[in-house]
Amino acid sequence: MNGLNKFMAKRIVVIGIQWGDEGKGKIVDWLTTCTNAVVRFQGGHNAGHTIIVNGKKVVLHLLPSGILHDTVVNYIGNGVVLSLAALNNEIQTLYDNKILKIDSDLSNKLFISNACSLLLPSHEMLDAALEEITSDNHIVIGTTRRGIGPAYSDKIARIALRIDDLFSDKKIFVEKCFAIFNYHKCILENYCGKSNNINFKKMMNDILYSADNIYPFVADVPVKLYKHYKNNEKIIFEGAQGTFLDVDHGTYPFVTSSNTVASAAATGSGFGPMNIDYVLGISKIYSTRVGLGPFPTELCNDVGKQIAQQGNEFGSTTMRPRRCGWLDIVLLRRAIMINSVTALAITKLDVLDRLEKVKICCNYRLRKDIIEIMPSNTNDIYECKPIYEEFSGWMQSTSKITNFDDLPYAAKKFIARIEELLNIPIVLITTGPDRDNIIVIKHPLTDN
Repeated sequence: MNGLNKFMAKRIVVIGIQWGDEGKGKIVDWLTTCTNAVVRFQGGHNAGHTIIVNGKKVVLHLLPSGILHDTVVNYIGNGVVLSLAALNNEIQTLYDNKILKIDSDLSNKLFISNACSLLLPSHEMLDAALEEITSDNHIVIGTTRRGIGPAYSDKIARIALRIDDLFSDKKIFVEKCFAIFNYHKCILENYCGKSNNINFKKMMNDILYSADNIYPFVADVPVKLYKHYKNNEKIIFEGAQGTFLDVDHGTYPFVTSSNTVASAAATGSGFGPMNIDYVLGISKIYSTRVGLGPFPTELCNDVGKQIAQQGNEFGSTTMRPRRCGWLDIVLLRRAIMINSVTALAITKLDVLDRLEKVKICCNYRLRKDIIEIMPSNTNDIYECKPIYEEFSGWMQSTSKITNFDDLPYAAKKFIARIEELLNIPIVLITTGPDRDNIIVIKHPLTDN
């Protein structure tokens, strides 16, 4: 296996380099035992990080994965669009399921940026209504209908409410909220042909009640992160979704509404970009995507179904089935380029254990050309035909293996070829759903 130069990271971005669902939550949760802080820097409660702790499934939507560790400080950065109701429900669920101790004081381990934009119930109504309109026009994006797109639209239009508005002048906040509510109502009724059945007074009461609950967590996040930096402490920046769902660099328009690439960690948290020193790219040993959009290596056959079944490929937020296909090196080359990826973590190796043959897409054929890096134009991606290398499967269990040398020879050969094709070291490999089912080749936060 290729090595890294003698270097120990302090500030690390963990980023998905496919279409999301790569297993970032588990990797962050595992890394968190060696860090001081975890930062969520984009997206909303459309994301879902699934973590298995002692056989128990935990799904986090807004809370950083470090929330499961007592000694770690967690931050929700300004790049997140925040549903107060979803956040309160998520915290309560962790208490109800005894994931968080009932007497634990979150005010010392959770901080929310006062610059977060609020996601309102009317944003969710708009999201659903607008998706129906695009469906009628044969343009289906496949949104989660959680209100993320409309919330980001209001943010960019500079009419969004922010966390700091909640705690300034209450009268002005209500007036601003009423103006946005009427704006949304106008779109719903006059453009979407929908009735707005949200009671404004109830919505305001719910928001103000939720505001009281989150008040202890509100902070100037960039200042706090800078203190971690000055104290030479370790910070993990946790991405949601994946590189090719990025609104600028993904397979547009089949993308999310935020920037999911590594550089968004700086803008979405207020942390200086030059102070980030490591980008860990997460990829499954195969490829998946949820919803519509181009997918050159998709397997619409029994092998694809077998991978989906073995990998339990259903969305952690929506339970939508994921489309499955072979590992796409051409796509990963672009992701590594865009994100300045330092090293890779490969997840779900064990899912391929029962396959007699396994494949890697090494290049695309685009009309008359052979290309090595996925094109940026979505229409071109639809025309790309994968060129594969085929390998013998290992046909034996890799589940729960924690030592690289214990892997079957064919599995090691497959992984070595991925490294060779991408010219980047693989430092972690997961071999099962539990947080301890992981092979550590080089620990990003502790190995020199």
